[in-house]
Amino acid sequence: MKSLAYSFYGVNESVQRLIGSLLPISLLVGRVYVAWVFFKAGLTKIDDWGTTLFLFEEEYSVPLFSPEVAAFLATFGELVFPVLLVLGLFSLLSAAGLFVINIVAVISLEMIAPAAELYHVVWGLILLALAMCGPGLWSLDKAITSRLKRG
Repeated sequence: MKSLAYSFYGVNESVQRLIGSLLPISLLVGRVYVAWVFFKAGLTKIDDWGTTLFLFEEEYSVPLFSPEVAAFLATFGELVFPVLLVLGLFSLLSAAGLFVINIVAVISLEMIAPAAELYHVVWGLILLALAMCGPGLWSLDKAITSRLKRG
């Protein structure tokens, strides 16, 4: 019985090592996926600024800000944070900024389709993981930190 437990533990340890070795690619894929989603939303906003302002005035109920300021901040965040996130530069700030944009998007809509809400949950979880784990090995944050530690 004891040797069976050791066998299972050995398999478990091997699987953990394998999964751990996939973490850098997983973090990169997560960064690129979420960045693409938000960047596309930002491009849509600047493509037709009049419609964007109309939506922020009539459809979205963003707390604390005027519709014009909210539209500008959302668009700015959706265009800047994704670029930084893909590069892995200021990753915590970028992930946290997009997390806030995501939360505000959900709470500012009176009605949100269940499928759309599920997407926002998924994006929020990915952003939370990126904020907690960092951008991974393939990031400018990691390269800069390594360089600063060396010299």
